[in-house]
Amino acid sequence: MIITTTDTLSQGVSETIGLVQGSTTQSRHVGHDIVSGLKTIIGGELHAYTELLESARAEAMNRMIAQAQEKGATAIIGVRFTTSSIAKGASEILAYGTAVKI
Repeated sequence: MIITTTDTLSQGVSETIGLVQGSTTQSRHVGHDIVSGLKTIIGGELHAYTELLESARAEAMNRMIAQAQEKGATAIIGVRFTTSSIAKGASEILAYGTAVKI
């Protein structure tokens, strides 16, 4: 599966299938919140949150790819990520793009 943020491919698109998306909702861990709260005092990267977001993006991407494969796509173009807060301490990560055949 070819995944790209561009809206075109050098190979050319033979068929546009349509929008595909994958999302996941992640919440923070109370223990990580305490450690991260202390880290904000002294500064630096919040590794627990970085790892949480990397994992969430990967899960959202995998779900988007699975949806595209179910539809017979060979590539996804125009891929984007977005996030939104849906509750205190919980966020949704959404990956979306256009499924195509090349």
